[in-house]
Amino acid sequence: MTWGNLNTIKIYNFVLFVLLLLSACKQQPSTTSEINDMPLKSIPNDGLKPFKIATWVHGQTEFKDSLWNSKLQHYQQVGISAILVQASPDFLQQLVPVAQSYNIEVHAWMWTLNQPGNQETQQHPDWYSVNRKGQNSLEYRPYVNYYQWLSPFHPDACNYIIQKAKAYTAVKGLASVHLDYVRYVDVILGADLQPKYNLVQDKELPAFDFGYHPIACEAFKDLFGQDPMKLKHPELSTEWRQFRLNAVTNLVNRIADSLKVEGVSLTAAVFPFPEMSRQMVRQAWDAWNLDAAYPMLYHNFYQQNIKWIGFAAQQGVALKRFPIHAGLYMPSLKKPEDLWQALIIAKENGCAGACLFTADGMTLEQDSVVQLFSKQHIQKEKVVQ
Repeated sequence: MTWGNLNTIKIYNFVLFVLLLLSACKQQPSTTSEINDMPLKSIPNDGLKPFKIATWVHGQTEFKDSLWNSKLQHYQQVGISAILVQASPDFLQQLVPVAQSYNIEVHAWMWTLNQPGNQETQQHPDWYSVNRKGQNSLEYRPYVNYYQWLSPFHPDACNYIIQKAKAYTAVKGLASVHLDYVRYVDVILGADLQPKYNLVQDKELPAFDFGYHPIACEAFKDLFGQDPMKLKHPELSTEWRQFRLNAVTNLVNRIADSLKVEGVSLTAAVFPFPEMSRQMVRQAWDAWNLDAAYPMLYHNFYQQNIKWIGFAAQQGVALKRFPIHAGLYMPSLKKPEDLWQALIIAKENGCAGACLFTADGMTLEQDSVVQLFSKQHIQKEKVVQ
């Protein structure tokens, strides 16, 4: 072939384009066929229990009607009926009526104790959490640059957060205020994440052990006669751990009370199950007054297999305190059979739904799996009714 010949180049490019097009067309039906071959009987036979597909969504500063109509159309097409959106009350006020036209409910996804780059809170350095080395989270940012944590022991910081949550009650038709980062800094990272930060966390390291705000230390000393900063093995003090757990629980329950007055529900994204949450991030979400919990069952973070999702879900469902929605990490479920299995496991183990992180990043194959799961589920619901 003479590459200098223009006609030859044109013919070569055209043939290459056709081959690529045929290849793409060939791949999609085979994938869809594979997914459609998944048996209907694999859906748990409990149609009386509704199962909702949701997704976390990052909002924007400015609401764009055309963009969100396109996104909502996509969500509706694949069977997503709830979106948890990180945006301002003004943004959500515009979004909610549009979403309602697609029969999709909207939750206000709110970062709680982690407030990166917040110029209001940065004017109050004493509001920030402190680690066992005495480092303030405003200045010392463990793991990632966006870790800037407020202390649940500082009354002004807590009041600020409560008022921030209450601001969402002005949004008509909001499904819930959805709390995230309502915990301490990860004292222990997931096994899969530690190598990424060149860490071996086989014990609680002072730089990542937070909750030592001066207010907390003084209050604990008044109660128990010991300064937590001077404990030789603070990780062995169940009193000190529970003391810190209580501070976050009290904050969450105060938020719940303030929203209840306005008739607004409270939900939260939490770590996989209560015992694990207590150990890794000082979070006792089984003691919270929630309307639903969304544990982030990201099995790959902990070097676990997909069946672990069911084990973790069971721990929350067994509480019988509020509905559990299984948080699924989509990058770890790229194989259609893996995503299908994860959805089945969540439903089989009593979850009220699954929440995807995130639907905006799904592949065509993942779209097809979620859509088929939703269609089969709806069919079973109709049959039972």
